[in-house]
Amino acid sequence: MSSSKHENTPSHSSKSQLQSANRLLIEAIKVVVSIVEAMHHRINPLSPITSSANEDKTAGVTGLVYNTIQNVTGMVGKGLDKPLGVISEVLGKTKGSSNNEAFISALNGVLGNYLAKQESALAIQMSLKYHNETCRVQDAIERLKQTDGRLVIMIHGLCMNHLQWTNEGHNHGQQLSEDLNLTTVYLHYNTGLHIFENGHALSTLLEEWVTHILAIEPEMKLEISIVAHSMGGLVSRSACYQAEKLSKQWPNYLKKLVFLGTPHHGAPLERLGSWIDGLLSMHSYTLPLSRITTFRSAGIQDLRYGSIDESEQVNGMRKAISLPKQVSCFTIATTSSQNPNAISDSFIGDGLVPLNSALGKHEEEAYCLDFPSSHQWVGQGINHMDLLSNQDVYMQIQHWLSKA
Repeated sequence: MSSSKHENTPSHSSKSQLQSANRLLIEAIKVVVSIVEAMHHRINPLSPITSSANEDKTAGVTGLVYNTIQNVTGMVGKGLDKPLGVISEVLGKTKGSSNNEAFISALNGVLGNYLAKQESALAIQMSLKYHNETCRVQDAIERLKQTDGRLVIMIHGLCMNHLQWTNEGHNHGQQLSEDLNLTTVYLHYNTGLHIFENGHALSTLLEEWVTHILAIEPEMKLEISIVAHSMGGLVSRSACYQAEKLSKQWPNYLKKLVFLGTPHHGAPLERLGSWIDGLLSMHSYTLPLSRITTFRSAGIQDLRYGSIDESEQVNGMRKAISLPKQVSCFTIATTSSQNPNAISDSFIGDGLVPLNSALGKHEEEAYCLDFPSSHQWVGQGINHMDLLSNQDVYMQIQHWLSKA
């Protein structure tokens, strides 16, 4: 009997292995958080000058978000669930603050698929927001009556949230609502999930909304537009692609889709991480290190080539998926340099997304997205985050959405 008692008791060796695995996981999270923070820092020319030791550290609320994640993951060596539970409890007491939302959004961008799998209270559930509150369809219907059925949906990018459309005191969605008499709502979602998962969830959500709206107001001339930043554009395309395959009705009401710095053909910073993965995996001595670099959320990994369909995950082959049919698609691409050249266009772009990737251009014709020249706008001296506040960008969005 005594031997059977010890069969389920972890040995000293297995405990040590478990602790090592947990430490590795925590270090992996730190690495990924550092990468994401460095990306945000490097594409923001207004970041304060710091010492060389902290040259990739952000300041203010953004810095607080990343530092908190780093500190939490370094607190214990016994796994993530306990500290994540503590975080959830603490944040629950100050629910609704912009700092909390920024923290949770960054955490979801880095660990979103893990949080969802663990059914963590920190995992973001997709919803449409209005003034930081979940928007009910019935409330939207009342506003749609006042805006002739014109609805615009704002979709944020990686590690971000619906509140961060307000940038530098400006909010594209709010301004569009005032200038063009539109009903504006904001999608909030877990950016760490696979893009096709968020695409499916968005398609399902919009189908429910359209079905409900038309059931109550069958005579309403509903017109939907989407303005999507970065990853949000890939989620939008995925939703349209999946809806078309399943013959959903909501795309019949989608009239315009505006992409802001969307990596249609991927982002080189993610591909660089994948290249390092492969290099470290080639040698037995460096193989353990590859487990750290590969610990990137499913959403971040999908940015490698701009993957938007589940089949691309199954067979490892990228699929040529065109822009949604019967929808007027527009794209805004920028370069962070005032004097762009071949290198800044093809690699640096806006600091995160190369110019050709944002324009849907590809060396292989099958992958090219056919944006008409009049549906493209290229700006200079505008980085990836500036897309949220730049007035020239806003005026171009307004111009496209105001046209019949």
